[in-house]
Amino acid sequence: MSLSPPFNLKNPCLALMKHAVKLSQDGSPKDTRHYEIDLRHSGLTFEPGDSLAVLPTNCPNLVQDILNTQGWTGEEAVEDLSKKPSTLRDALIASCSLSAVDKKFLHAIVEKTGNAPELAKLLEPERKDQLEQHLHGREIIDFLIDFPDAKFQPQEFVSLCKKLLIRLYSISSSLKANPNSVHLTVATVRYHTFGRDRKGVASTFLAERVALHETVIPTFIKEGKGFRLPAPDDPTPIIMCGPGTGIAPFRSFLQERDATQAQGKAWLFFGEVSSRTDFFYQDEFNDYLQRGVLTKLTTAFSRDQAEKIYVQHRIAEAAQEIWEWLEAGAIFYICGDASRMAVDVDQALHTAVQQAGHKSPEEAAEYIEQLRKDKRYRRDVY
Repeated sequence: MSLSPPFNLKNPCLALMKHAVKLSQDGSPKDTRHYEIDLRHSGLTFEPGDSLAVLPTNCPNLVQDILNTQGWTGEEAVEDLSKKPSTLRDALIASCSLSAVDKKFLHAIVEKTGNAPELAKLLEPERKDQLEQHLHGREIIDFLIDFPDAKFQPQEFVSLCKKLLIRLYSISSSLKANPNSVHLTVATVRYHTFGRDRKGVASTFLAERVALHETVIPTFIKEGKGFRLPAPDDPTPIIMCGPGTGIAPFRSFLQERDATQAQGKAWLFFGEVSSRTDFFYQDEFNDYLQRGVLTKLTTAFSRDQAEKIYVQHRIAEAAQEIWEWLEAGAIFYICGDASRMAVDVDQALHTAVQQAGHKSPEEAAEYIEQLRKDKRYRRDVY
C-alpha cells in the first residue's frame, strides 16, 4: 500500500470550513473570528504549537479594479508566476501579490510614463527610508490609478508582481480534543488609506469567501518545534502570555492539557480591548479554572477603565509570583505582535526578574538569556 505524499506548498490539503463564528461582540473596534476547518479523511495531523499555512486568493473586486485601469478583460492568456498557463484574471487572483509593491514595478511605472520625477527620486538608493514611508498604506492599484499613462502588456504586468505567499496562523485547538478539525482565531484586517478601503488578504479570504461561499482552503501544517508543551507527566509549571489573537496556541495548549490530564501548574495572561466585547473563549477558560486545568487567569482589558492597562502592566503587578514560578522551573511562553507587545512584555519580564529577584539590570538580562538557552522562554511572534 502506497502512502500519500505529505502536505506542503506544492501538495496542499484541500479543506473545507465546517464552522465560523464572530468572537468580537457588538461595539468592539475589532472583527476577530473563530474558524473550524474540517479534517475528516484528510490524514492531516498537528501538535499544539504548530501553525496552519493558508494559501489565500486576492479579492475579486480588487482584481477587477486593476483590470479596469489597464482596459483588460481578464480573459487574456498568460503564464502565472508558477509558469502555468492561466487567464490573466486567474493569475491575478491566485498567483500575484497585489499589495506588496516591488521596486521593479515602480521602475517600470517611471519608464512607462516618462514623467514621474518624484517617484524616480524616491527610487534613488539613498532615499530608501523615504520610499518605505511613501509605500506605507499603498498597494499596486494606487500607482496604476496615479499614473494612468503607465500601460502594460498582460504578461509583462504579471511578471512584475511578487508571488502571493502563504499566511501562517497559530492553531487554536488540540487534535486530541477535536480529532476531526483544526481551529483558528483570526482578526479580520480592514482599514482605509489614501481614499481606498483595504483588506488583509488571508483574513478576508477566510471571512468573506471561504466562510460565506464554502470555498476550498488549500492548507498544510508548519511545525512549531520550538513552541511545545512539557510532557503530560512533567510537573513543570507554564506561564502563557497571549493577548488578542495571540491566545490561539494557548487555547490549543489548554485543550491538550485537559485531554491528557497534564501535571504542573498553568497560568494564562490574556489582554484585549474590553471584557464586554472581546473576552474570547471566556466560558472555556473559566471552566478550565474551575476544574484545575488552568491554575491562574490574569486579564488586561485596555479600555475597561480610565487608564489603559495591557498585559505587560499585569506582569509588572505579579512580579513576585512570576519570579517564584520561574524559580520553580516554569516555562514562559509568549505569542502575538512582535513589534510592540512582545517588546513591552519582554521589558516587563526583565523588570520583574530584576525587582523580585533583587538583581541588577545586567544580572536580570543574564537570567532571561539563560531562560532562552534552557528553552524556558519561548516566543511565537509575528
